[in-house]
Amino acid sequence: MAIIEYFTRFFLEKESFLLMKLNAELVTRIKSMLIDGKKFAEEIKAELKAEVLNISKKIRLAVINVDPSFAKASEGATRKFLEQKKRFGGAAGIDVRIYELPADITTSKLRGKVSEIVHIEENTGVIIQLPLPKEINTQYILDAITPEKDPDMLSSKSIGLFSSGRSKILPPVVGAIDYIFKAYSVELKTKKVVVLGTGRLVGKPAAIWLINRGATVTAIDENTDDPTLYTVNADIIISGVGVSHLIKPDMVKEGAVVIDCGTSTGSSDVGSERALRGDVDPSVAGKASLFTPVPGGVGPLTVAMLFKNLVELAKR
Repeated sequence: MAIIEYFTRFFLEKESFLLMKLNAELVTRIKSMLIDGKKFAEEIKAELKAEVLNISKKIRLAVINVDPSFAKASEGATRKFLEQKKRFGGAAGIDVRIYELPADITTSKLRGKVSEIVHIEENTGVIIQLPLPKEINTQYILDAITPEKDPDMLSSKSIGLFSSGRSKILPPVVGAIDYIFKAYSVELKTKKVVVLGTGRLVGKPAAIWLINRGATVTAIDENTDDPTLYTVNADIIISGVGVSHLIKPDMVKEGAVVIDCGTSTGSSDVGSERALRGDVDPSVAGKASLFTPVPGGVGPLTVAMLFKNLVELAKR
C-alpha cells in the first residue's frame, strides 16, 4: 500500500491543476498499473516457508561479501540488499550466513575462499554479493560456484545451461520478470522489447530469455547513440543500467510495459538520507500500462526468486 500511496501523491502534486474528477480517475489508473513487488514477494515467502517445513535437511544460503570496511560493512545499497536477504531467509525458515571478506583480498585468495565455502556441506547455495572490487576478476570468482549450489545462476556453467534451455531454474531477475508477466498475462511473442544495459545481472540474461520466448529484442548500451529512437517504439522496456531516472516520459510510448530493474542511490526528498532510485523517472508511470516502481517493484521479487531457486536446489 505504501508504494501506491507514494505514486498517488506524486501524480496528484504534478497534476494538481486537474479537476477532482480527473484526479480520481488518475488515482484509479495508478492503482491498477503499479506492480507491487512486495506483495508478490510475501506470497512467495509463504509458499517457501511451507515447502521448507517438508524438506528434511536444513537449508542455508551462504552470502560472500567483499566489503571495503571488512567487519563493518558499508552503508548504502549493498548493505540494504544484504539485510533484505537475511530478513527474507529468516522469515522463510532458511538460514542466511554472511561471510565478510576484506576488499584488499587477491583474486586467487578469494577464489580459494569461495571454493572452500562452496564445499561446506551445510551450505545449500552460495552467492557473491556484487559488485566486487574492480581489481578482482569477477567471472573467475563466480565460476568457483558449482551449478548445484548456484541460485544466482551467474557461473559460466549455469549461464550455459540457462542459455540452452537446460536449466530448471531462472536467474532471479528473469524469474521476477517472468512472474510479473504471468501474473498480468503479458504476451512476449512478436512483441518489440528494448533492454537497456547488457550486464550479467539484468541485461544479458533478460535478453536471452526474451529471445527464447519469441520476442523481438533490441539491446541498448552506453554506445547507443540515441536510445529514444528504440524505446519510443517499444511495447516493453526493461532497464538495468543503474542510472537514476534515465528514462523520461518522452522516451516511452503510451501503454508500454515498463520494468525497472535498475537501482542507484540519491538524496531522498526528506533530510539527507540516501534513497534507492530506479532507472525510470516515476512520471513515466502516467504513460505505462504496467510499471514497476523503485523501491518496491522488481527488487523484493528478485530476492524471493533467489530463495525459490535455493529451495529448488535443496530438493535435488
